[in-house]
Amino acid sequence: MRYTINTPEGTRDRLFAECRDRRQVQEGLTSLFRRRGYAEVSTPEVEFYDLFLQSGSPMPQESMLKLIDRSGSILVMRPDCTAPIARVAATKLQTLPLPQRLYYDQTVFRSRPEHRGGSSEIAQCGVELIGAAGNKADLEMVALAVDSLRQSGVGRFHIELGHAGFFRTLAARMDMDAETVEQTRVLIEGKNFAALNDLLEPYRDRPAWAALGRLSRLFGGVEVLDEAEGLAGPHEALDYLRGLYRELEAAGYGAFLRFDLGLVHQIDYYTGVVFRGYVEGAGDAVLSGGRYDGLVGFFGRSAPATGFAVDVDAVAGCLDAGEGPGRELLVHFGPGQLARALKVVDEYPEGICELSPCSTLEETLALAREKGASRVLALEAQGEERWVDL
Repeated sequence: MRYTINTPEGTRDRLFAECRDRRQVQEGLTSLFRRRGYAEVSTPEVEFYDLFLQSGSPMPQESMLKLIDRSGSILVMRPDCTAPIARVAATKLQTLPLPQRLYYDQTVFRSRPEHRGGSSEIAQCGVELIGAAGNKADLEMVALAVDSLRQSGVGRFHIELGHAGFFRTLAARMDMDAETVEQTRVLIEGKNFAALNDLLEPYRDRPAWAALGRLSRLFGGVEVLDEAEGLAGPHEALDYLRGLYRELEAAGYGAFLRFDLGLVHQIDYYTGVVFRGYVEGAGDAVLSGGRYDGLVGFFGRSAPATGFAVDVDAVAGCLDAGEGPGRELLVHFGPGQLARALKVVDEYPEGICELSPCSTLEETLALAREKGASRVLALEAQGEERWVDL
């Protein structure tokens, strides 16, 4: 019996149109990033476990793929690109003036729960704006996020904006212990309305009870900011989001923007505006990012920062399905005709034409029919050529 070798759980082979669509998304994004002044950096696929454990990275340790090196140190396959790039910005780039605009095109590796599906290899293209704080930097980042999805060629999409500071303020008004705050965050993020109501019931007399209970439902147009203010009172985070929206709407981005004040994922990591991108046809967010002003300082150079990552395969999966490899023309060549044959192939658009490896024209014709080609060009001595339509 023949032994079948499959790929490890969480990995898969990609063929033909999938590879083409993935490369199309990657090339479109990286081209956009370069036009906007971002320079490419690359970090190792293997990092020290402590880099993520001690830097405040939100990546759960059980999701990291771990290795042991010869000295006994624990390593991980890179689960995230932001922390390694923060390390680079604070060390290798410490003599360069801020801000620094950096982009990457790398794979991250994450361990998925057994039988839960999803990929352990995630191709990401993203940007990090290191050393820029305030309104203009956030405007640049949200606009670039919108343009990234437009550049990728997907259909309908939108970006949802939130703010880490709003949840922190509400949680502080509730006088809850840290464990309850974390449970609340998880339930809000998961929009688990019933369980959230049960958890908050003992806190009905607290000032932020109504606002926190509604937080997972505060998503939609700009009107949700007014609803949030009606529940919680004036808040600088809401004013900040309004200001961002006005500027972005004036620049033509308003139609792509919505709000979700329940975006409280990884709340200890993010310090300001957070956002996610959703595309019609994708089951989850394909873009995620926000402001994380505390991370770079962990590596020795205090600097505000913001950025986002695009899940390349998720975006590519939303493009129109393509065909497998097909050829319109096969080139059959005789002795001494290789240079002519290669010139013909190179003059055709990519993927249209290929050389025949066959010894005889009859074999080439049979191969062309098998591949579904419509014509064969036979190049013979003394510059002669013969076209055969199939």
